[in-house]
Amino acid sequence: MYSTVLATALTGFALVNAQSPSLAPSQVPKNAAGAPQPVPGVTGKLGNADIVDDNLAGVTYTAFLPNSTTSNIRGYVAGTSNANGTGVNFAIQLSGLPDPSLGPFSTIPQIPSPVLLSPKTQTLTSSSLVYHIHDQPVPSNGNCTATLAHQDPYIRGEVPPCDPVHPETCQTGDLAGKHGNITTDPFSTAFLDLYLSTHQGPASFFGNRSIVIHTSNATRLTCANFTLTTGNSSTSSNGTSAGNGTVTGSNPVPSPFTGGAAVTFASAGAIVAGLAALLL
Repeated sequence: MYSTVLATALTGFALVNAQSPSLAPSQVPKNAAGAPQPVPGVTGKLGNADIVDDNLAGVTYTAFLPNSTTSNIRGYVAGTSNANGTGVNFAIQLSGLPDPSLGPFSTIPQIPSPVLLSPKTQTLTSSSLVYHIHDQPVPSNGNCTATLAHQDPYIRGEVPPCDPVHPETCQTGDLAGKHGNITTDPFSTAFLDLYLSTHQGPASFFGNRSIVIHTSNATRLTCANFTLTTGNSSTSSNGTSAGNGTVTGSNPVPSPFTGGAAVTFASAGAIVAGLAALLL
């Protein structure tokens, strides 16, 4: 019996953590420039994202981009639960973005994240900047690569690109895909996302994750962890408790991220070891 339990658990663990595309790259249509195009009807292996309608009002998570020598980009991404409990209102303010007059980013080879593009090599167009919620928090060394893939609980994958006309079919963490790329410097936008949660527990919860800004060729430029800045994230609007997480006061200003991860996650090895102990 225990062998069956272990096998089932491992299979489920692998499924939830998979980040595979819904279509093979060769099957994805491309435009005249060779860029992949959205494919209507493509969704996650677990179906479309559910609308979140039980967020407790007044809960805000904010990710402040770090004051570091590895990126000139500054600003924040803040998500506040909608007053009626449905979805999350995002407010985004960014500055220090690469100068679009210096040419296309595609002429620069990819280099380890995070990166600093000097004035002589900074050839990124602002229109090619995208931003996503990533699955893991930023570790203490500030390495954006360690945030892994986009938040994607429905296992949709990144290929083909998100179709903004049908945001329920996109990765939940693909904010740029659903709501638009970064197009100006400074950049400011606000929108309602119906598929993210501000209370702990569901896979749509983003408060223990990170925001990553990168180019269309996947080079990661800067990143920061979300932290609870207003409200109580431990209870949903239906009264379901989900653990600790209360901040008192009104609209406190969070400190800029300095590199420490807010949440520690169990590794796959630890999970496997714990399940294997059942067999002893």
